[in-house]
Amino acid sequence: QVTLKESGGGLVQAGESLRLSCVVTGRTFETYGVGWFRQFPGKEPEFAAAISWGAFKTLYADSVKGRFTISREDAKNTVYLQMSSLKPEDMAVYYCAADSRYADLTGDNWYLGKDYIEHWGQGTEVIVSS
Repeated sequence: QVTLKESGGGLVQAGESLRLSCVVTGRTFETYGVGWFRQFPGKEPEFAAAISWGAFKTLYADSVKGRFTISREDAKNTVYLQMSSLKPEDMAVYYCAADSRYADLTGDNWYLGKDYIEHWGQGTEVIVSS
């Protein structure tokens, strides 16, 4: 069984940074691709970033490219999302998701979101004040 637990959300000022963490339980974490999605009020979760198994490939949504960095530390079963230059429009609930089927990040599944990625965490809220 795979479970995901996010942490690190909170209240920050616009322009500040925040690092989210996602701990994934499961004996084969290193074989999973892991991503971050964010959900704005009244909307479905949308893709933000993903990292392949072995960290040889990363993907970013245009809206976060250059400001957010995804990384993974397999020894700790953890994926991070370093967010810099935060804007009020980044305010959302951030979800961590994992899937071994798309671990190399090929195809469109990570961009398609919730119905296509198998395992999800409960989310952590990020609030950005202007």
